[in-house]
Amino acid sequence: MDTTRRLLNPLKAPGWLQQLQWVGDPVSYMEAAAQQHPDIFTAKVIGFGGTLVFLNHPQAIQELLTSDRKTFLALGCSNRILSPLLGDYSIIMLDGDRHKRRRQLLMPTFHGERMRTYGQLICQLATAAFDQLALNQPFSARTVMQEISLQIILQVVFGLTEGDRCHQLKDLLASLLDLFRSPLSSSFLFFPVLQKDLGAWSPWGKFIREQRQIDTLIYEEIAERRKKGECDRIDMLSMLMAARDDAGQPMSDQELRDELMTLLFAGHETTATAMSWALYWVHHLPTVREKLLQELATLGENPDPMDIFRLPYLTAVCNETLRIYPVAMLVFPRIVQTPVTLLGHHLAPRTNVVGCIYLVHQREDLYPNPKQFRPERFLERQFTPYEFMPFGGGARRCIGEALAMFEMKLVLATILSRYSLALATAQPEYPRRRGVTLAPANGVRMVLRIVD
Repeated sequence: MDTTRRLLNPLKAPGWLQQLQWVGDPVSYMEAAAQQHPDIFTAKVIGFGGTLVFLNHPQAIQELLTSDRKTFLALGCSNRILSPLLGDYSIIMLDGDRHKRRRQLLMPTFHGERMRTYGQLICQLATAAFDQLALNQPFSARTVMQEISLQIILQVVFGLTEGDRCHQLKDLLASLLDLFRSPLSSSFLFFPVLQKDLGAWSPWGKFIREQRQIDTLIYEEIAERRKKGECDRIDMLSMLMAARDDAGQPMSDQELRDELMTLLFAGHETTATAMSWALYWVHHLPTVREKLLQELATLGENPDPMDIFRLPYLTAVCNETLRIYPVAMLVFPRIVQTPVTLLGHHLAPRTNVVGCIYLVHQREDLYPNPKQFRPERFLERQFTPYEFMPFGGGARRCIGEALAMFEMKLVLATILSRYSLALATAQPEYPRRRGVTLAPANGVRMVLRIVD
C-alpha cells in the first residue's frame, strides 16, 4: 500500500483537471477539496513540482509558519509564477538573510509617524475620485478604487503627484494589471507555454510592450534621482536608493526596479479589490451601512484620520470583508527540510506545503455560517493570527498590512460620509480569479445618487 499518498489525502481528480479547475475556478476547487479532506490534502497545481499540500487547520498552519528553517524553508523561487510581473530581485523572490534585510529596510515606511502623513492624502484622493462621477450613471467600484489606491501608492513609493511620468505610469500600470482580470487571461501566468510574443495585438505581446514602457519610466526616474542626489525625500524609492548592503554597496537599478514593481503591484491592486468588496457588502446589507453611519457620526465633522482608524465597528466590517473573500488565497509556500508530522500526517523532505487562507476563513468551527457577512464576529471574539490571516503570516507576512488597513478604513469612511451610493444591480457579486488573487467578478457595479 502507498501509505504516503494515503496519509497526504490526495485529491481524486486527474492532475490535468485539477490544473484547469485551480486556474478557472479556485473557490469551487478549494471548497470541493475541503469537502473530501477538511484539514489537509495534496493537490496537483501548477508551479510546485506537480504537487502542493494544502493546510486548512490553524494548528498546522501555526506550526508551518513558526517552525525554524530546519523544518520548513520559505524559498523565493517558490513564487516564480510572479516573476514575469515582478522580476527576480524583489523581496518576494529573495531568501534567507537577504529577504530579512530587505524587509527590515522597507518596514519603517509602512509604520509610525509616516502613517499619519498619509491620512489626509487618502481622504482627499477618495473625495477627488468620487467628485468626478456622474449622478445615476453606473460605474465599476473596483475601477474607481484602483484609481484611488494607485494614486496613493504612487505618492508613497515614488513621491510622484503630477507630471507626465506620473500620469504615464498610472495609465500603464492600470492597463498592465488589467490583462489578468479574468481566469482565462490569468492563465498566461500559470502556463508558461502561453507566454509568447506574437506581436503588439497578442495578449502577451501587449504585456511585454507595456512592461517595457513602465521599465523605461522607472529607470528614467532612478537615473534622474541619482543625478540630482536628493537626500531629503522620504518616499520609498529614495529610501531604497540610500540603502547600502553589508559591503557598503547600493542596490542596482535592476534591484530597485523589481522592488518598485512589487510595491506598486502588491500595494494597490490588492487594496483596491478589498475596498471594492467592502463597498459591496455595506450596500448589499443596509443594516451594516446604517451601523457604520451611526458610528461615523459620533466623530463629528472633519474627524482626525487616526480616530477613524480606531472605530471598532468599521474595523469589524473591514475584517469581515477580508475574511469572507480574502484577496490572497494562500500564504507563501514552504518546503519541508526534514521529515515532519502534521495532524498525524507524515510529510517527507522536499514536499511543498502551503497554508490556505481562504479555507481557514471558511471553517464552520471558527466562523459559524461562514458564507454570511457578519462583522459582529470580530466584536464578539478575538481570533489568533492562524485563524484570521488575510495578510498571510510568519516571516513572509505582508509588510504593507498597516497601510492597507489604514487606506481601506479611511476610504470607506470618506465615501459613506460624503456620498449616497446604491448597487446598480440586484445580482449578487461573487469572487473570481484575477491574476493570483480573488476579486469581484463584475467589479461591483454602483450608482451615485443625490445625497439623502
